[in-house]
Amino acid sequence: MLTYILFVIGFIFLIKGASYLIDGASAIAKRFNISDIVIGLTIVAFGTSAPELAVNLISSFHGNTELALGNIVGSNLANVLLILGIAAIIRPLKIKISTVWKEIPFNLLGAVLLMVLVSDVFLDGTKASFISRTDGWSLIAFFAIFLIYTFGIAKSAPDPSSEVSKLSLPKSILMVVVGLAGLTIGGQWIVDGAVRIATLMGISQSAIGLTIVAIGTSLPELAATIVASIKKQADMAIGGIIGSNIFNIFWILGVSSIVRPIPVDTSSNPSLYLNIFASFLLFIFLFIGKKHVLERWQGLMFLSFYVCYIGFIFASPYLI
Repeated sequence: MLTYILFVIGFIFLIKGASYLIDGASAIAKRFNISDIVIGLTIVAFGTSAPELAVNLISSFHGNTELALGNIVGSNLANVLLILGIAAIIRPLKIKISTVWKEIPFNLLGAVLLMVLVSDVFLDGTKASFISRTDGWSLIAFFAIFLIYTFGIAKSAPDPSSEVSKLSLPKSILMVVVGLAGLTIGGQWIVDGAVRIATLMGISQSAIGLTIVAIGTSLPELAATIVASIKKQADMAIGGIIGSNIFNIFWILGVSSIVRPIPVDTSSNPSLYLNIFASFLLFIFLFIGKKHVLERWQGLMFLSFYVCYIGFIFASPYLI
């Protein structure tokens, strides 16, 4: 019973920890006159991806690698289909041209590259597929390119916003430290609980990672994106989601596979294909209807796809 209680409390620690981390880091960034889109693509993306990082690192260290991959793929799907869907329903999101042609295609590249990396059996004729340590370093290299590009935006497009709280430097640093502590503790409790639940219910760790853990670790993205949408900060909303997806694949999955190579089961393929489809659909939608605007009807379609996906997971061989 204690394991289940800590599993639920772990999500609270993760969400509050991410919130403190984002607030503290954003306040520090604003002291250096960093723009909204850059904060969204880096600090907000890192902060809202921190739960996934905590869960994945702990999973990798403990050898629960199925949970690690399921968490990342499930979180990315939740980010685009669930969270952007809800945000667009609340208020249509007008997206900058640079985001349409650079960040979103980079997100699509990550989805396609992940599919390639897990296709060892099909491409190389091996008996099993792994995201190896070499693959992990390759992902980290792509992540470095993304960071270089993002810092280039920071130099060329300063756009300070008054929406970010102006906190004292000591308080900002304290919030970052407390946030990281909450993420670490919460991540440990969630991994322990998820493995326990999967074992008792006969559900694969991959299914738990793709659904319960993925949605739980995506709650910070959901909260941050909804608030940004309500405040008409479309750049912050879309930047946080796209940045989070990029962080998840290139940084978090890269680091996780370096800690311990991640075996890949072929039952994960439908989710990987949907991840590519969702990323591609996001790009295409921005040229249908109002150009460079994610409209309400498109948000409803995203949300419908996600509901169908969850239904597929619990009616499929993932449960075997």
